[in-house]
Amino acid sequence: MFDNIYRHGFARVAVGVPRVKIADPEANASDTLRLARQAHDDEAALAVFPELGISAYTNEDLFFQDALETAVQTELSRILEASRELRPVLIVGAPFMLDGRLFNCAFVVHRGVLLGIVPKAYLPNYREFYEKRHFALGISQTGRSVALNGREVPFGTDLIFRASDLQDFVLHVEICEDIWTPAPPSSFGAMAGATILANLSASNIVIGKAQARRDLCRSQSMRCIAAYLYSAAGPGESTTDLAWDGHVAVFENGELLSEADRFADEPQMITADIDLDRLRQERMRVGSFGDCADHHGVQRFFRSISFSINPPLGVKVPLRRAVDRYPFLPSDPALLDANCYEAFNIQVQGLMTRLAAVRVKKVVLGISGGLDSTHALIVAARAFDRLGYARKDILCYTLPGLATSNLTKTSAHALMRAFGVSAQEIDITPIVRQTLVEIGHPNAQGHPVYDVTFENVQAGARTALLFRLANFHDAIVMGTGDLSELALGWCTYGVGDQMSHYNVNGSVPKTLIQHLIRWVADRKEFGAEVSATLRAVLATEISPELVPSDGEKPGQRTEDFIGPYSLQDFNLYYITRYGLRPSKVAFLSWNAWRDMGAGAWPAGLEEEDKREYDLATIRKWLRLFLFRFFEISQFKRSAMPNGPKVGSGGSLSPRGDWRAPSDSHADTWIAELEDNVPDSA
Repeated sequence: MFDNIYRHGFARVAVGVPRVKIADPEANASDTLRLARQAHDDEAALAVFPELGISAYTNEDLFFQDALETAVQTELSRILEASRELRPVLIVGAPFMLDGRLFNCAFVVHRGVLLGIVPKAYLPNYREFYEKRHFALGISQTGRSVALNGREVPFGTDLIFRASDLQDFVLHVEICEDIWTPAPPSSFGAMAGATILANLSASNIVIGKAQARRDLCRSQSMRCIAAYLYSAAGPGESTTDLAWDGHVAVFENGELLSEADRFADEPQMITADIDLDRLRQERMRVGSFGDCADHHGVQRFFRSISFSINPPLGVKVPLRRAVDRYPFLPSDPALLDANCYEAFNIQVQGLMTRLAAVRVKKVVLGISGGLDSTHALIVAARAFDRLGYARKDILCYTLPGLATSNLTKTSAHALMRAFGVSAQEIDITPIVRQTLVEIGHPNAQGHPVYDVTFENVQAGARTALLFRLANFHDAIVMGTGDLSELALGWCTYGVGDQMSHYNVNGSVPKTLIQHLIRWVADRKEFGAEVSATLRAVLATEISPELVPSDGEKPGQRTEDFIGPYSLQDFNLYYITRYGLRPSKVAFLSWNAWRDMGAGAWPAGLEEEDKREYDLATIRKWLRLFLFRFFEISQFKRSAMPNGPKVGSGGSLSPRGDWRAPSDSHADTWIAELEDNVPDSA
């Protein structure tokens, strides 16, 4: 079943807020079970409920009443029995008496088994809180078990719960105040292997506290490279002196996945699909995470409780998670604007520093009228302006050859005029024809042979000229090739567009370059004339222009050969940034691209650029990506020029994010794709 999140390393979790009645465990358990059944019907693997939700949090001295404690235990037994028919692990909050002391606890229940009891590690006793009046501190409770219903149940703050049949589903539980401390228990639980951190909270509401909770939970999820589930008390708690907003939220590695409306009148539940693969992959890459765990020796302090979830693998469980079509372009307009600002200035700063380091005040730049060279020119112009250098020392050359169209050549001249740079045209046709003659190419004898050699003779002639021009003018050659081309090997090695003295675009994917040009044009960074010229470039078909056409428009469409850049940049991000299986990348891509009308698009994207792709198309181009990336193009990346890293998911420099052998094979990746991705879903 391809359309099933559990087959692709996800787990659905639920966080609920029942309506409570003060000191009425029967009513509270009933509402908790109602939400638990809802989580079960929703195919969730975990359901988390608020602190002391079975008794209510605001009982004050009623906690000392035996009648209440007895009723709580009765209802916990009822929940335990009812859980036999439910798939999710249930985590409910209740008081628990042990050795004449009362603990504020989380009960972890699954399929009729009480897996463990976790006491609250730290008790607030300041401002409006008086928990030490009623409860005992839990932080020192480790290594213990309690006898309940004829079996020994682990009790303590040293428990993690590990699913035996769902990879990377490892759970740690803490309670409310624990997250507010300098060293939250969940930090140590995460270092012991927990990927899902659950917090049962009561947490009254005051002005500004909701944002503080978000900041804490988001930060903890990022620092622990984990999911963090938060549930706060809601309707029904006493408002004698306090108010309650029922705040529930789920975070994953710093990202908010789901959050309910606060101050709801009725019980509510949210769900989120946690990407367990992504968390595991990220922890493997961040070596300091494991080093910290080793330093603290956390493994020897925790007891691991094993259980089986029996995930629903035989039915459809569609993904309920927003997947950006353009992982390099967030759909949030404010965030996209901020990202463009940072990316552009990283490129500019990189070029400024390189020019200062090599004591050069001139650059040589080949202008084709296409996206990449246009953006390189934009970066050069801003860098020269900031350095106080004259733009006439940006030495731009358009180098028409056997396949250059009038459209792109016109755009190249318009760009150079608009930016006020030094502009020259050198026709490479004589050099190319002579080279074809010298090597005995059939095209030189009039045969219409347009093979790779024919194409690379032109690409090589251009680059050779640019390097000699740089020698002649005491300048450096600016590279223009982008990250997407490097990933696919869509560049001519050595004496070709793969090589330069410094490449500002080497860490920027094609989809981001398109939007950066649009961003500069929309902001009128260089004036209205430049913006109009940039928009004309954006409207031009992407083409290497190495095969002759009718002369007016490019004769090749790059995307006919290597696939849509929108899909290939998606593949690039998830393959290199997270190392995901090809089948999972296809699953994510299918969820992102199958319906043009679903989800948000990046701001400013033209309507004609909004497309959708079926699974067969996604599979086809992903297979091509795997072959080109893993098998035939690493040698080009192993020798790539210097250039600044721009994004967290985008650097293939052998001196940085990506180090790989040049003679690897793609068979393993292609086999995984073909074995696990059908032609249609």
